Amino acid sequence: MTEVTMSQQQNDVLDRMENSLDHVFITGRAGTGKTTLLQAFVETTAKRVAVCAPTGVAALAAGGQTIHSLLRLPIGIIGERELGFIPKESLAVLASLDALVVDEVSMVSADVLDAIDRRLRQAKRKRSTPFGGVQMIMFGDPYQLSPVVSGQAEKAYYQDHYRSAWFFDAKVWSATDIDIEELDTIHRQADSEFRSVLNALREGRMDPEMGRMLNEHGMRTPEDPDLITLATTNSAVSRINQAALERLPGKSKIAHADIEGDFGSTAAYPADDQLVLKPGARVMFLRNDLAGADGPRYVNGTLGVVEKITDTVLVDVDGEGVLVEPVTWEKVKYDYSPATKTLTQDVVAEFTQFPLRLAWAVTIHKAQGKTLEAAVIDLGPRAFAPGQTYVAFSRLTSLEGLHLRRPLSPSDIIVDEDVVRFMNQERGTNRLI
Repeated sequence: MTEVTMSQQQNDVLDRMENSLDHVFITGRAGTGKTTLLQAFVETTAKRVAVCAPTGVAALAAGGQTIHSLLRLPIGIIGERELGFIPKESLAVLASLDALVVDEVSMVSADVLDAIDRRLRQAKRKRSTPFGGVQMIMFGDPYQLSPVVSGQAEKAYYQDHYRSAWFFDAKVWSATDIDIEELDTIHRQADSEFRSVLNALREGRMDPEMGRMLNEHGMRTPEDPDLITLATTNSAVSRINQAALERLPGKSKIAHADIEGDFGSTAAYPADDQLVLKPGARVMFLRNDLAGADGPRYVNGTLGVVEKITDTVLVDVDGEGVLVEPVTWEKVKYDYSPATKTLTQDVVAEFTQFPLRLAWAVTIHKAQGKTLEAAVIDLGPRAFAPGQTYVAFSRLTSLEGLHLRRPLSPSDIIVDEDVVRFMNQERGTNRLI
């Protein structure tokens, strides 16, 4: 396991996850170490644990399967309909579990959480016990990511059957004792003033003075004209990256990903299946370095400039040349052996590509989880999704690195009222530990 210094609070939560059967939802602001805690638990636990997430990309990042793949759930709104056939091998995996870890649970809709409950009751043959007695350990921040509800039919369904589409309005949530741990030690930003403003931005409590302060800092021309831009749409990002790449002299080289097995749709790919590069291209690393003899030379989110392209890519990172080779992302599924009573992960597909992405611009969504020293934030005509502005601003380590394409306005700060209601209710009833 990679040595990572954790806070006392993280260690206390880790102890509770390992040494109790408590259902727990672990939340916290950006940069409080939710991912670090998840990884520490999975790497050290003696429990039989499976990890899942709502999307293919999130599942890959967490080292597990998608929720629908692991639990064999039907696609679309599930509601009260039958969950359908589940192979005995999949049923055996679920029946063996002591705990189920769900990452990015804020993207899980209410009916899917209810379906997880129903499937685990079925697998464990404990029809009257929430989640069949499997310990639920859920990670996510509702202020950052929300469930995707597309179309009027889906919206109407949730309005008729649930208080909202959010996981915390699932029927099993209100019927189950689920404790909430809110991590409060921020590791990304050291400046207390910036941390305070980010927290207000997260919860929609910005006052005019805070807005003025952000705009005063942000409306400066960056010294680096090629500083990374965080934009709201894929089209804006593609336009910026393509134009910048074309300005560079020389011929582009294309690295084609090697894909073995069924990796799903292109939306599930962890990197570009065709990575187009030139010397001078700005890039972002998509993985932590595991090859550095004296510690990692880069981490997920590190920025660099391509120097040379052969069968490897030489990238300048803060004046140091880093030789980058293709890496492999593994798509896994769980398997259970009744003979040995062991739960194992089997690799069912592999995606091999250089862990790089063009990075004159990236979408705010794809910047999720990244740490940046400086960036230009381009909210376009307006921010259009709850949490979008908070996610963009909270990527930065300090106010000094903040640059805005246009001034921030009150309409850019969108907070979902259901999230505010839920978090205030939990704080009010002292369920937040």
